[in-house]
Amino acid sequence: MAGAAPYRSVAVIGAGAWGTALASAAARAGRNVMLYARDPAQAQAIQAARENKRLPGMTIDAAIDVTSDIARAARADIVLLVAPAQATRAAATALMPHLREGTPVVACAKGIERGSRKFMTEVIAEALPRAMPAILSGPGFADDVARGLPTAVTLAADDDALAQALVHALGSATFRPYHTTDIRGVEIGGAAKNVLAIAAGIVAGRQLGASALAALTTRAFAELTRLGLACGARAETISGLSGLGDLILSCSSPQSRNFSLGIALGRNERPSRDKLSEGEFTAPVLAELAAARGVDMPVATAVAAILAGTVTIDAAIQQLLARPFRAEG
Repeated sequence: MAGAAPYRSVAVIGAGAWGTALASAAARAGRNVMLYARDPAQAQAIQAARENKRLPGMTIDAAIDVTSDIARAARADIVLLVAPAQATRAAATALMPHLREGTPVVACAKGIERGSRKFMTEVIAEALPRAMPAILSGPGFADDVARGLPTAVTLAADDDALAQALVHALGSATFRPYHTTDIRGVEIGGAAKNVLAIAAGIVAGRQLGASALAALTTRAFAELTRLGLACGARAETISGLSGLGDLILSCSSPQSRNFSLGIALGRNERPSRDKLSEGEFTAPVLAELAAARGVDMPVATAVAAILAGTVTIDAAIQQLLARPFRAEG
């Protein structure tokens, strides 16, 4: 399949900012694109105005068909599932009666399902047994992708030929997916960095200095690496785009919703609820997963405790600084 794009049509399930941006990227790659919005009024408004209020200032390509008919969307050659992590199962369940056998369904959320502790491709495999699950992750913001600014991401599927075919179908001059079969590495990188970015935001919001932020980001990467390797991820994936690359971006940019949430917490401000911060929901599950695997993740665990209200930020910082000295790694 490498070198050719057997997939001609793409359906994006979820008309938020990221879904709209990915629809634009797929259209730029030359695919026939359908953008699905669950609310018929929202779909009609986007179709008529060619803009989405969740991605202000961007004109939606006239070739993108906006619909609220999920049966129509499910007939596409590729389905990008762009629902929040905790809503992925519900979105997949809605797709299930309409999906054709063997359709690639690409998860585009970064998180772990609460309760089940399942990653997004596992949720898809359960809810859509006829699908071929894949995952898209990596450093990128909706505004950048929608505007056609250069962005590199990672796309993983169990089958290398499928991963390559999806890359060729979705990639363009400005949207560059790298393919891998290390699904778990890509999923852990995306989920863990959301939580760790909140910690980085707290450091920035508390004005603890650039040295502290650099140290926090480095220790966060060490935690991400330990968990990834314990769960069977490959080291090169963790140190690549969907691990280190995504972590660096998310721990340094105000465009990161998780970093912004941390800044608000660090300033003792009420966080904005206008946009979803996936890390807020993933934090307790990540801490549970780490504990179950016997992996030491003090930063991620502290974030979970702060969000749960069981420890103050100042106490969490003191606990981290009081940890015994240890070797690098």
